[in-house]
Amino acid sequence: MSTIGKKADKFWQEISAHHGNTQLDEFIVMPNHLHGIIMITENDAHCRGVLLNAPDRSAGNPTHSSRGVYLNAPTHHVRISPRKNTLSVIIRTYKTALTNWCRKNGFSNFKLQRNYYEHIIRNEKELSRIREYIQNNPINWELDRENPSSKNFNLEHGLYWKDIYQQRR
Repeated sequence: MSTIGKKADKFWQEISAHHGNTQLDEFIVMPNHLHGIIMITENDAHCRGVLLNAPDRSAGNPTHSSRGVYLNAPTHHVRISPRKNTLSVIIRTYKTALTNWCRKNGFSNFKLQRNYYEHIIRNEKELSRIREYIQNNPINWELDRENPSSKNFNLEHGLYWKDIYQQRR
């Protein structure tokens, strides 16, 4: 693992120390990306942060409810206090810490993608499948188009993924 990869792993392992409503599950650092499962426990009233940004049915005015302020129109600017333990805050904090460390330690060109992919895991079967995917990701790196050593580097995108899925079976 590279120096940045080791730091990415270390910072990931520290997420629960900074965000008490989290439990970390399967995780892997790859050469150009990472995969991880973060479980947000229900005992934190602020874990439903996305609801605070959802529009309601009113005509453009922010409204108050027991859950907080709802924004309906982009023209209304209402300051909502940041929620410490939402997934978006957890990921933003992680990415900021890693990027800042890289820039302070001679990796000034280091960049993470702007956003992230999230998926709500709804049952044990799905959790098991995603854990397996994460565990097998290093094997798939050999077939990844982003890997300069990959034999699939120049394949058309659809053929590339079809080839990967056929080799898995």
